[in-house]
Amino acid sequence: MHKLAPYLLSSLLFIQCKPSTSENTDVKANKIPVEQNNGIGDGAPSLEDAFAQTIANAHHKKAFLGHDGISFNIDLDFGGANRLDATITLLTNSSKIRIDKSDGSSLIYDGEGVYLTPKEAASDQARFDIFTWAYFFAFPYKLADPGARLRPIETAELDEKKYDSFKLTFESGTGDSPDDWYVGYLNTNHTVHAAGYIVTFGNKSIEKAESAPHAIVYSDYSAVNEVPIATTWDFYNWSQAAGLSGKPIGHATLSNVKFLEVSDTTFARPDSFKKIE
Repeated sequence: MHKLAPYLLSSLLFIQCKPSTSENTDVKANKIPVEQNNGIGDGAPSLEDAFAQTIANAHHKKAFLGHDGISFNIDLDFGGANRLDATITLLTNSSKIRIDKSDGSSLIYDGEGVYLTPKEAASDQARFDIFTWAYFFAFPYKLADPGARLRPIETAELDEKKYDSFKLTFESGTGDSPDDWYVGYLNTNHTVHAAGYIVTFGNKSIEKAESAPHAIVYSDYSAVNEVPIATTWDFYNWSQAAGLSGKPIGHATLSNVKFLEVSDTTFARPDSFKKIE
Protein backbone atom coordinates (compact mmCIF):
# COMPACT_ATOMS: atom_id res chain seq x y z
CA MET A 1 0.00 0.00 0.00
CA HIS A 2 3.01 2.22 -0.15
CA LYS A 3 3.73 4.43 -3.10
CA LEU A 4 5.65 7.43 -1.81
CA ALA A 5 8.28 8.12 -4.48
CA PRO A 6 10.07 6.18 -5.57
CA TYR A 7 7.93 3.57 -3.88
CA LEU A 8 4.86 5.82 -4.27
CA LEU A 9 2.58 4.66 -1.44
CA SER A 10 -0.89 3.26 -1.85
CA SER A 11 -3.64 2.39 0.59
CA LEU A 12 -6.66 4.06 2.25
CA LEU A 13 -8.52 3.84 5.77
CA PHE A 14 -12.61 8.95 10.68
CA ILE A 15 -16.25 12.13 13.30
CA GLN A 16 -17.19 12.79 9.64
CA CYS A 17 -17.00 16.29 8.27
CA LYS A 18 -20.20 17.79 6.95
CA PRO A 19 -19.27 19.81 3.88
CA SER A 20 -21.29 22.84 2.99
CA THR A 21 -24.02 22.14 0.45
CA SER A 22 -23.56 25.55 -1.13
CA GLU A 23 -21.33 25.64 -4.20
CA ASN A 24 -18.30 27.89 -4.11
CA THR A 25 -19.13 30.51 -6.74
CA ASP A 26 -15.56 30.47 -8.07
CA VAL A 27 -15.26 26.69 -8.38
CA LYS A 28 -16.95 26.20 -11.74
CA ALA A 29 -15.20 29.22 -13.22
CA ASN A 30 -11.83 27.82 -12.16
CA LYS A 31 -12.31 24.36 -13.63
CA ILE A 32 -9.78 23.56 -16.33
CA PRO A 33 -11.16 23.27 -19.89
CA VAL A 34 -10.77 19.75 -21.22
CA GLU A 35 -11.08 17.71 -24.35
CA GLN A 36 -12.22 14.14 -24.59
CA ASN A 37 -9.93 11.59 -26.25
CA ASN A 38 -6.89 12.52 -24.20
CA GLY A 39 -6.87 16.14 -25.22
CA ILE A 40 -6.14 15.53 -28.90
CA GLY A 41 -6.71 18.74 -30.84
CA ASP A 42 -5.81 22.11 -29.37
CA GLY A 43 -3.65 20.82 -26.54
CA ALA A 44 -6.22 20.89 -23.74
CA PRO A 45 -5.56 18.21 -21.09
CA SER A 46 -7.49 14.96 -20.99
CA LEU A 47 -10.51 14.67 -18.72
CA GLU A 48 -8.50 12.54 -16.29
CA ASP A 49 -5.56 14.97 -16.15
CA ALA A 50 -7.85 17.97 -15.75
CA PHE A 51 -9.75 16.27 -12.93
CA ALA A 52 -6.50 15.55 -11.07
CA GLN A 53 -5.33 19.12 -11.70
CA THR A 54 -8.58 20.55 -10.30
CA ILE A 55 -8.02 18.62 -7.07
CA ALA A 56 -4.36 19.68 -6.96
CA ASN A 57 -5.37 23.33 -7.38
CA ALA A 58 -7.95 23.05 -4.59
CA HIS A 59 -5.19 21.78 -2.30
CA HIS A 60 -2.73 24.50 -3.44
CA LYS A 61 -0.27 21.90 -4.71
CA LYS A 62 2.08 24.49 -6.22
CA ALA A 63 2.36 26.32 -2.89
CA PHE A 64 2.74 23.02 -1.02
CA LEU A 65 5.62 21.89 -3.24
CA GLY A 66 7.17 25.35 -3.00
CA HIS A 67 8.27 24.42 0.51
CA ASP A 68 11.14 22.05 1.24
CA GLY A 69 9.55 19.90 3.91
CA ILE A 70 6.62 19.66 6.31
CA SER A 71 6.12 18.08 9.73
CA PHE A 72 3.19 17.35 12.01
CA ASN A 73 2.35 15.58 15.25
CA ILE A 74 -0.08 12.68 14.94
CA ASP A 75 -2.08 10.96 17.68
CA LEU A 76 -3.73 7.91 16.14
CA ASP A 77 -6.07 5.41 17.80
CA PHE A 78 -7.20 2.34 15.90
CA GLY A 79 -9.27 -0.63 17.00
CA GLY A 80 -9.64 0.79 20.49
CA ALA A 81 -5.91 1.16 21.13
CA ASN A 82 -3.31 3.85 20.60
CA ARG A 83 -1.64 3.03 17.29
CA LEU A 84 0.80 5.90 16.86
CA ASP A 85 1.96 8.91 18.87
CA ALA A 86 4.69 10.57 16.85
CA THR A 87 6.05 13.44 14.81
CA ILE A 88 6.16 12.79 11.07
CA THR A 89 8.49 14.78 8.81
CA LEU A 90 8.62 14.44 5.05
CA LEU A 91 9.86 16.25 1.99
CA THR A 92 6.89 17.80 0.23
CA ASN A 93 7.70 15.71 -2.86
CA SER A 94 7.35 12.64 -0.58
CA SER A 95 10.77 11.26 -1.50
CA LYS A 96 12.03 11.08 2.10
CA ILE A 97 10.20 10.47 5.39
CA ARG A 98 10.94 10.10 9.07
CA ILE A 99 8.78 9.18 12.05
CA ASP A 100 9.96 10.06 15.55
CA LYS A 101 7.83 8.14 18.02
CA SER A 102 7.04 9.13 21.60
CA ASP A 103 8.84 5.98 22.83
CA GLY A 104 12.14 7.39 21.54
CA SER A 105 12.46 5.18 18.47
CA SER A 106 12.59 6.51 14.91
CA LEU A 107 11.89 5.24 11.42
CA ILE A 108 13.71 6.83 8.48
CA TYR A 109 13.22 6.43 4.75
CA ASP A 110 16.16 8.13 3.04
CA GLY A 111 14.88 7.63 -0.51
CA GLU A 112 16.52 4.23 -0.83
CA GLY A 113 15.98 2.14 2.30
CA VAL A 114 13.94 2.07 5.51
CA TYR A 115 15.87 2.14 8.79
CA LEU A 116 14.73 1.66 12.39
CA THR A 117 16.69 3.15 15.27
CA PRO A 118 17.66 2.02 17.79
CA LYS A 119 18.02 -1.37 16.17
CA GLU A 120 16.56 -3.05 19.27
CA ALA A 121 13.23 -1.19 18.88
CA ALA A 122 10.09 -3.12 17.97
CA SER A 123 9.91 -3.47 14.20
CA ASP A 124 6.39 -4.88 13.81
CA GLN A 125 4.60 -3.02 10.97
CA ALA A 126 7.54 -0.64 10.59
CA ARG A 127 7.47 -0.60 6.78
CA PHE A 128 3.70 -0.14 6.82
CA ASP A 129 4.05 2.78 9.23
CA ILE A 130 6.80 4.70 7.42
CA PHE A 131 4.83 4.87 4.19
CA THR A 132 1.14 4.67 5.10
CA TRP A 133 0.60 7.62 7.42
CA ALA A 134 2.68 9.97 5.28
CA TYR A 135 0.69 8.87 2.24
CA PHE A 136 -2.64 9.58 3.91
CA PHE A 137 -1.32 13.06 4.66
CA ALA A 138 0.03 13.68 1.13
CA PHE A 139 -2.81 11.90 -0.71
CA PRO A 140 -4.21 14.96 -2.59
CA TYR A 141 -0.74 15.64 -4.01
CA LYS A 142 -0.11 12.04 -5.18
CA LEU A 143 -2.96 11.60 -7.66
CA ALA A 144 -0.84 12.34 -10.72
CA ASP A 145 2.28 10.42 -9.64
CA PRO A 146 4.03 8.14 -12.15
CA GLY A 147 2.15 4.85 -12.22
CA ALA A 148 -1.02 6.36 -10.72
CA ARG A 149 -4.16 6.19 -12.86
CA LEU A 150 -7.05 8.45 -11.86
CA ARG A 151 -10.42 8.47 -13.61
CA PRO A 152 -13.60 10.35 -12.69
CA ILE A 153 -16.60 8.13 -11.89
CA GLU A 154 -20.29 8.81 -11.45
CA THR A 155 -21.40 11.06 -8.60
CA ALA A 156 -21.42 8.88 -5.49
CA GLU A 157 -23.38 9.02 -2.25
CA LEU A 158 -21.70 8.93 1.14
CA ASP A 159 -23.45 9.53 4.45
CA GLU A 160 -26.60 10.62 2.56
CA LYS A 161 -24.76 13.28 0.58
CA LYS A 162 -23.67 13.21 -3.05
CA TYR A 163 -20.06 13.84 -4.06
CA ASP A 164 -18.04 14.15 -7.22
CA SER A 165 -15.90 11.02 -7.18
CA PHE A 166 -12.91 9.31 -8.74
CA LYS A 167 -11.16 5.96 -8.73
CA LEU A 168 -7.40 5.67 -8.34
CA THR A 169 -5.53 2.56 -9.47
CA PHE A 170 -1.88 1.79 -10.17
CA GLU A 171 0.15 0.29 -12.96
CA SER A 172 1.74 -3.09 -12.33
CA GLY A 173 5.06 -2.73 -10.53
CA THR A 174 4.21 0.61 -8.91
CA GLY A 175 5.31 0.61 -5.28
CA ASP A 176 4.88 -2.10 -2.67
CA SER A 177 1.19 -2.78 -3.36
CA PRO A 178 0.17 -1.95 -6.94
CA ASP A 179 -3.08 -3.89 -6.59
CA ASP A 180 -4.48 -1.40 -4.06
CA TRP A 181 -7.17 1.00 -5.27
CA TYR A 182 -9.08 3.98 -3.93
CA VAL A 183 -12.44 5.64 -4.45
CA GLY A 184 -12.23 9.35 -3.64
CA TYR A 185 -15.04 11.76 -2.69
CA LEU A 186 -14.68 15.52 -3.12
CA ASN A 187 -16.07 18.46 -1.18
CA THR A 188 -17.83 21.18 -3.18
CA ASN A 189 -14.56 23.14 -3.29
CA HIS A 190 -12.80 20.02 -4.71
CA THR A 191 -10.74 19.26 -1.62
CA VAL A 192 -10.76 15.58 -0.68
CA HIS A 193 -13.55 14.64 1.73
CA ALA A 194 -12.95 10.89 1.92
CA ALA A 195 -11.39 7.91 0.22
CA GLY A 196 -12.37 4.26 0.32
CA TYR A 197 -9.56 1.77 -0.15
CA ILE A 198 -8.33 -1.78 -0.01
CA VAL A 199 -5.05 -2.93 1.53
CA THR A 200 -3.05 -5.68 -0.18
CA PHE A 201 0.18 -4.94 1.70
CA GLY A 202 1.85 -8.06 3.09
CA ASN A 203 0.98 -10.23 0.09
CA LYS A 204 -2.73 -10.15 0.89
CA SER A 205 -4.80 -11.33 -2.07
CA ILE A 206 -7.07 -8.87 -3.86
CA GLU A 207 -10.06 -11.07 -3.00
CA LYS A 208 -9.26 -10.95 0.72
CA ALA A 209 -8.53 -7.21 0.62
CA GLU A 210 -11.79 -6.47 -1.19
CA SER A 211 -13.72 -8.41 1.46
CA ALA A 212 -12.75 -5.82 4.11
CA PRO A 213 -12.45 -2.34 2.54
CA HIS A 214 -12.16 0.76 4.71
CA ALA A 215 -12.37 4.51 4.25
CA ILE A 216 -10.68 7.59 5.62
CA VAL A 217 -12.72 10.76 6.10
CA TYR A 218 -10.80 14.04 6.19
CA SER A 219 -12.19 16.97 8.16
CA ASP A 220 -11.31 20.10 10.14
CA TYR A 221 -9.30 21.63 7.33
CA SER A 222 -6.97 24.35 8.55
CA ALA A 223 -4.89 26.75 6.44
CA VAL A 224 -1.14 26.39 6.96
CA ASN A 225 0.62 29.08 4.96
CA GLU A 226 -2.61 29.21 2.91
CA VAL A 227 -2.42 25.46 2.17
CA PRO A 228 -5.53 23.54 3.36
CA ILE A 229 -4.58 20.66 5.67
CA ALA A 230 -7.10 18.20 7.14
CA THR A 231 -6.31 17.94 10.86
CA THR A 232 -8.85 15.22 11.71
CA TRP A 233 -8.98 11.77 10.12
CA ASP A 234 -11.69 9.22 10.91
CA PHE A 235 -11.61 5.61 9.75
CA TYR A 236 -14.67 3.50 8.92
CA ASN A 237 -15.69 0.19 7.50
CA TRP A 238 -16.85 1.02 4.00
CA SER A 239 -18.10 -0.36 0.71
CA GLN A 240 -18.60 1.36 -2.63
CA ALA A 241 -22.23 0.28 -2.69
CA ALA A 242 -23.23 1.06 0.91
CA GLY A 243 -20.77 3.80 1.84
CA LEU A 244 -19.66 4.23 5.47
CA SER A 245 -20.73 1.58 7.93
CA GLY A 246 -21.23 1.98 11.68
CA LYS A 247 -19.14 4.06 14.06
CA PRO A 248 -15.53 5.06 13.41
CA ILE A 249 -13.01 2.25 13.87
CA GLY A 250 -10.11 4.69 14.12
CA HIS A 251 -9.39 8.35 14.72
CA ALA A 252 -6.34 10.57 14.20
CA THR A 253 -5.67 14.14 15.27
CA LEU A 254 -2.92 16.19 13.61
CA SER A 255 -1.34 19.16 15.36
CA ASN A 256 1.65 21.49 15.09
CA VAL A 257 1.59 21.27 11.30
CA LYS A 258 4.37 23.40 9.87
CA PHE A 259 6.50 23.81 6.77
CA LEU A 260 10.23 23.73 7.34
CA GLU A 261 13.63 23.61 5.72
CA VAL A 262 15.43 20.31 6.12
CA SER A 263 19.15 19.69 6.50
CA ASP A 264 21.41 16.94 5.20
CA THR A 265 21.03 15.15 8.52
CA THR A 266 17.21 15.19 8.71
CA PHE A 267 16.80 11.93 6.77
CA ALA A 268 20.33 10.58 7.17
CA ARG A 269 20.84 6.90 7.95
CA PRO A 270 21.35 6.60 11.73
CA ASP A 271 24.53 5.16 13.25
CA SER A 272 22.65 2.35 14.98
CA PHE A 273 19.87 0.84 12.87
CA LYS A 274 17.98 -2.18 11.69
CA LYS A 275 17.17 -2.19 8.00
CA ILE A 276 13.51 -2.88 7.30
CA GLU A 277 12.85 -4.92 4.17
